[in-house]
Amino acid sequence: MGRKLIGRSSSRVLIPLAMIALTGLGVSVASAQTSSQSQNTKSATATSGSGQYYFEFRSRQSWDYGHTFVVFGRVGEPPSKKNVAGLSPKGDDPSMWVMGHYVPVPSDTGWTDGDLEDRYITSRYRVLVSKEQYDRTVAYIRRLQARSTTWSVELYNCNAFVADIAHFMGLQAPSSTWIYPKVFVTNMRKINTGHPEAANELVSENVKEMSNPTRDGRAMINAGLIRPDSAPAGSASPPHVTIGAVRVSNRPASSAGGAEHSP
Repeated sequence: MGRKLIGRSSSRVLIPLAMIALTGLGVSVASAQTSSQSQNTKSATATSGSGQYYFEFRSRQSWDYGHTFVVFGRVGEPPSKKNVAGLSPKGDDPSMWVMGHYVPVPSDTGWTDGDLEDRYITSRYRVLVSKEQYDRTVAYIRRLQARSTTWSVELYNCNAFVADIAHFMGLQAPSSTWIYPKVFVTNMRKINTGHPEAANELVSENVKEMSNPTRDGRAMINAGLIRPDSAPAGSASPPHVTIGAVRVSNRPASSAGGAEHSP
């Protein structure tokens, strides 16, 4: 089933701002070493390790918070949809995402619309590996996909799914999964590429991201940066969610533009 990044992808988002506090989750020791850094048109990237295969941890724009996922394959070959793994509420029904703020809901664990389009990427971190490491990690991802049958903002979201993959690879992951995807991937990149001090910047970076107008597909539309392809049936715009007590409104984008997240 095709999924729209803008419009119908309310089910691609996560992480309520009411849960910003860090949980102190454990992390493992990183085995990859920094080999190079480059500048991407969307975000700074770093590449660790060596080998002909890669795993690239990514974050992208989406309604309201963004999405975290991993893309993998052979260096130099464009990835296909089957080479994408990430956790999200199942299907295109925005109500599944809203329900996931209260109870676990059925999940999808593969490609979602926008994952392979560079213009939506907000952060990325690539790790190069050998063929043996690649095969072993892909096998783990397939097992993880098979058993990850539910999505929950509080209990198990897309950041937590990606953190499990990172830990399996021997990488460090941010100490909280209740943060914006862009902050999650950026922090992962830093703490695994020679910037251990970044672990102490997690809260401040997350607070800073709260006011970033380009983190949110709705805000980008209101600013005229992008145009929505479609909206959920029966609504003038995708559901607008205000975090604190979760509230949903189907007001047109023009009237909802000033109502950003309120803790």
